[in-house]
Amino acid sequence: MRRELLKDISRLVVKLGTGVLTDRHRQPDPAQLEQLVAQVAEQRKAGREVVIVTSGAVGAGMGVLGYTKRPGELAELQACAAVGQPRLMAVYEKLFAAHGLPVAQVLLTHDDLEHHERHLNARNTLVTLLGRGVVPIINENDAVSFTEIKFGDNDKLSALVASLLPADLLIILTTVEGLIENFGQANPRLLSVIDTIDDAIEAMAGGTDSATAVGGMASKIQAAKIVVRSGIPLVIASGRQKQILAQVLAGEDAGTLFVAQPTRLQGRKRWIAFFHHPKGALFVDDGAKQALRAAGKSLLPPGVARCEGEFVGGDLVRICDLNGTEFARGIAKFGAEEIRARQLNRVVLVHRDDLVIL
Repeated sequence: MRRELLKDISRLVVKLGTGVLTDRHRQPDPAQLEQLVAQVAEQRKAGREVVIVTSGAVGAGMGVLGYTKRPGELAELQACAAVGQPRLMAVYEKLFAAHGLPVAQVLLTHDDLEHHERHLNARNTLVTLLGRGVVPIINENDAVSFTEIKFGDNDKLSALVASLLPADLLIILTTVEGLIENFGQANPRLLSVIDTIDDAIEAMAGGTDSATAVGGMASKIQAAKIVVRSGIPLVIASGRQKQILAQVLAGEDAGTLFVAQPTRLQGRKRWIAFFHHPKGALFVDDGAKQALRAAGKSLLPPGVARCEGEFVGGDLVRICDLNGTEFARGIAKFGAEEIRARQLNRVVLVHRDDLVIL
């Protein structure tokens, strides 16, 4: 099954977590970086395009600035990133040069990918770099990012980059072998293939207590939900395991494979679904939910039970059922005040072309 699902991978995104890039002193681990770069170079020489999403900038800066654990203040984090990012890139550039491969640094904020024109420009830049044989190395622009424009963590960033391109596969390399059932107990079991991300799968994922990292397995499951809905498979695997990329791409039983949904979302639909911070929410009744999900209809005023948040026409909103479960996202044609006034008749609140079922 794995061999069949992963047989035609020509463009992949590889996310490298802080834990697999740094040593116990929270500095870039030269031997580890060297073996990971060698694996990426091997895939490039096999004809595959590879984009790296890297963590490690804050971790690399922490050691230089004397921090023993990840600082909590935004300015301190930004200072660590500003010091650590060039050190990290210098290592990448040197290691890839040994394989005859040029690299490019790409620093992004969420705002870069939310704005549609900049979104398309970012995609065009990455595609051009890949076409020129360059390995793009992407990180969040942590030195200037703040809460409103942050991705949250590099697991999510890697999922968005994979969706942006789009890639054929996302591989997240971390410090564990994959998603493990009964993690930390007497009978742990690595899950090889996951077809559906349900409540039981999400319950297996925890956060992280790493001094340098953010997220943990919970953020990787959220990343999986983005890419599999986009139509892209994801493998979570150990970045300490030698030749892990070759094993995954050969269809071997390595890591945890999240199976993509059979239909890939179109580019604009991916942008609507995953690249925004929603400005509000529309809660719809069961009839409207059925019409949206099963019948492919637009959202009309009678189906909206209540409206939350402050937004204007053209903003993206969450669409939830009466239990509060988000099942779709879309671009509202009218603002919150107009919708709450209940005076809109014979209009479409969210057109089907501007709506995505999650």
